[in-house]
Amino acid sequence: MSVPENLKKYLCPTSAIDCDTPSVIDFAHKSVVGAKDKKLSAVKLFYAVRDGIRYNPYGVDPTRNFFTASKVLAKGEGFCVEKALLLAAAARVLEIPSRLGFADIRNHQIPEKMRAQMKTDIFAFHGYTELFLDGKWTKATPAFDLPLCERQEIYPVEFDGTKDAVFENYDKKGRLHIEYIRYYGVFEDVPQEKIIEGFREYYPTFFDEDGYLILPERYSD
Repeated sequence: MSVPENLKKYLCPTSAIDCDTPSVIDFAHKSVVGAKDKKLSAVKLFYAVRDGIRYNPYGVDPTRNFFTASKVLAKGEGFCVEKALLLAAAARVLEIPSRLGFADIRNHQIPEKMRAQMKTDIFAFHGYTELFLDGKWTKATPAFDLPLCERQEIYPVEFDGTKDAVFENYDKKGRLHIEYIRYYGVFEDVPQEKIIEGFREYYPTFFDEDGYLILPERYSD
């Protein structure tokens, strides 16, 4: 089925979603071997990014670095926005329209040391992917990899290509975990300036006098 004219912009490479990069093209095709249609391809891509790219929320600095899918792939790790844009880029390689969605989320199970560093339990501009499948947009959230979910006893996000795949509100112990508190809409590329604005709102102490982020040290158990 051909892509509607009004959705073709969601197939094009952008500054961050560099779906025309050889490494991203190769990753996309290798990830979907055996898939017989676009829905199955989308599912395979989701799991390739969810579990093949380790979730790492540290070292994020949108004031200095512009994220690209190829850089995320090269690192083999990334935070939610980076993993979402890699999924979006791989989908575009396979002619699956994709875009990025953003929301503020509250993590009710954030470790106390991390909360002390961040001075909040809100993660600003959490990123996810939306894929156009069977005539509708479907959310796909590839952020937390399976080993992380198993360690922290949280439910992994599962994606079947038909219904929205977002974080569960409760963890495996029945405790409130993730709460979506604010949505920013969807974008065909990473809205870097908006992300910086969101970081300034929630993490003002992270910025130095020149406007750059001073990132906290990695929290570890």
